[in-house]
Amino acid sequence: MLTFFGRLLAKKKSTILEEEKPMKKFLVVGLGNIGPKYENTRHNIGFKILNRLAQNENLSFEPAKLGDITTYKIKGRSLLLLKPSTYMNLSGKAVLYWLQKEKIPLENLLIITDDLNLPFGTIRVKTKGSDGGHNGLKDIQLQLGTTNYNRFRFGIDNEFGRRNQVDFVLGEWEPEEETQLNERLDKSIEVIKSFALAGITNTMNSFNGK
Repeated sequence: MLTFFGRLLAKKKSTILEEEKPMKKFLVVGLGNIGPKYENTRHNIGFKILNRLAQNENLSFEPAKLGDITTYKIKGRSLLLLKPSTYMNLSGKAVLYWLQKEKIPLENLLIITDDLNLPFGTIRVKTKGSDGGHNGLKDIQLQLGTTNYNRFRFGIDNEFGRRNQVDFVLGEWEPEEETQLNERLDKSIEVIKSFALAGITNTMNSFNGK
């Protein structure tokens, strides 16, 4: 009997989020590359947004399987915030693992990524779409077997002139961008909260193009 109850207890503790109702559990993934040399690059805006949310809410990321994670509770919703440690090109492996482990519905997944095709700081939230040549999204699509997942694209512009596109994406923000970034990060946090509380449709209507 003790062994049986021991297994039950272990099973209950096997998930990070305490919320038992699937529709109140969310996975928010910020895409980026690990390591100091990538920390302040355009490609790491997903990490940067989640770091700002964690800072504002006094949350701490902890190393876990395939990424750093922390949990954020807001008005009855439980959000698992994930920064994959797989490097950008294998992001899907971490996304799929945590979706399945926490039994989070696909519609409660939000991927935060950079977008070359949007002006700097522009917000675009969508429920589906192509990977747009983004290797992180490409791997997520491959692992999930669908393009129907929510993504929050943050514009990084494509005004790189004669510079190589890869160098631009993996380059650091220009001084004038840095001055505007704080406000854009705060706006991005509002997007995450709206996604959990108001739903994807209301979030798109409220924030797209803002």
